[in-house]
Amino acid sequence: MFNWIGGFDALNRLTTRFYEHVQVDPLLASVFAHMDAGHPAHVAAFLGEVLGGPAAYSEQHGGHPHMIKQHLDRHLTQEQRRRWVGLLLDTADELSMPEDPEFRSALVGYLEWGSRLAVINSQSGATVDEHAPMPKWGWGEVKGPYTA
Repeated sequence: MFNWIGGFDALNRLTTRFYEHVQVDPLLASVFAHMDAGHPAHVAAFLGEVLGGPAAYSEQHGGHPHMIKQHLDRHLTQEQRRRWVGLLLDTADELSMPEDPEFRSALVGYLEWGSRLAVINSQSGATVDEHAPMPKWGWGEVKGPYTA
């Protein structure tokens, strides 16, 4: 999937444009007000690894446990989650990312799974499993930390 979307170049374009939209979105802007200039690249590296690319995020930032830590005690809502997913998909359309049903279905599957996990991990009392493996998403097969 990493190669299909266009590798890191495409993911960096996607996340850069997406977070430009986020900064002016009435529901999401405050959630990402603390975001530094490197945030889009970090998310691109994370998505790249999840979609089958190099382990850049794990090597540079600490893998899935690090991503979970970024969501602790943020108290995200389902409304924010839905807006985040929808805006990311709208941005993929805007940038003419692959539209084939197989790719988009797999991408939506990951975004739904990952964003719901982010909401869960953002609530009071959530903890981080320091050994949580990086999820790996593919063409209709899931190899995540919470699958059998």
